Amino acid sequence: MSAEPVIEARNVWKRYHGPFGGDWVLKGLNFTIPRGISVGIVGKNGAGKSTLLRMIGGMDAPDKGEIIERCRISWPIGLSGGFQPSMTGRQNVKFVSRIQGGNKYVDDIIEEVQAFAEIGKAFDKPIATYSSGMKARLAFGLSLAFDFDVYLSDEATAVGDVTFKNKATQAFQDRIGRSSLIMVSHQVKILRDLCQSGIFLHEGKAIWYDKLDDALDAYYESIGQTPNYNEKQKPGRYDPENLIDNKRT
Repeated sequence: MSAEPVIEARNVWKRYHGPFGGDWVLKGLNFTIPRGISVGIVGKNGAGKSTLLRMIGGMDAPDKGEIIERCRISWPIGLSGGFQPSMTGRQNVKFVSRIQGGNKYVDDIIEEVQAFAEIGKAFDKPIATYSSGMKARLAFGLSLAFDFDVYLSDEATAVGDVTFKNKATQAFQDRIGRSSLIMVSHQVKILRDLCQSGIFLHEGKAIWYDKLDDALDAYYESIGQTPNYNEKQKPGRYDPENLIDNKRT
C-alpha cells in the first residue's frame, strides 16, 4: 500500500461496557487505510464492526490506543443516534448544517435532504416519532448533503424499499473517484460493487486485505463456509448455492 494513509489505527483496544464490566471486543488493532481506497469491513456478528466504524467517525473512543485521521470523515450513515429527538427532522438538518459550516446554503441543504429521505410530512415531526428506518433515511440524506473525503456506512444501503436501496447505492457510486467509502454490510454484492479492499475482524484482531474478495474468503472460512472455486468467477460467487459448508464435508 504505497498510497498516503488517511486513517490509521494504532494499538486500538475497545471493550463493551456494562454494570459488571465486559470483555474486550477489539484487541490491539493496527492498520492503515490509504487515500482513495474504499474498504469493506467484514466479520461475525459481535466482532466489533459497528464499534470500529463509530470510533473512526468520532462517535466513540478507544479504551486504549488511538485512531489518527488525516481527512474529513462523515458520521456513520445508517446510525442516527446523533439526532435530537425532541426536534423535527427539518430542525435537526438545519442544526447540523450550521455545525458543518453550511450557513449560506441551509435552505438548499434542507431541500436536498428532504427530497432524498422521502419521509413526507414526517420531516416536520419530532424525530422521537420516527421509525428506525425513517431516521436512517434522514441520516443518509443529511450525510450526502456534505462533501466528505471518506463516507462511513453501516448497513445504510439496507434501508427502505428496493427503489430507495438502488438510489442509495447509486449515490455512493457517484461519489467514488472524488471520495472513498468505509462500509459495514451483510450484502456481499454491495460490498463488491463499491469496495476494493477489506478489513476482516476476527477474534478481536483486524486483518487487512488489499483485495476485498480475499477478506470475504477469510470471513466465510471462519464460519465454516468457502466459495466453490469452480464457480468463483461467476457474479453469484458468494450466493448460498455457491458456498460449500465445510462442517458437512
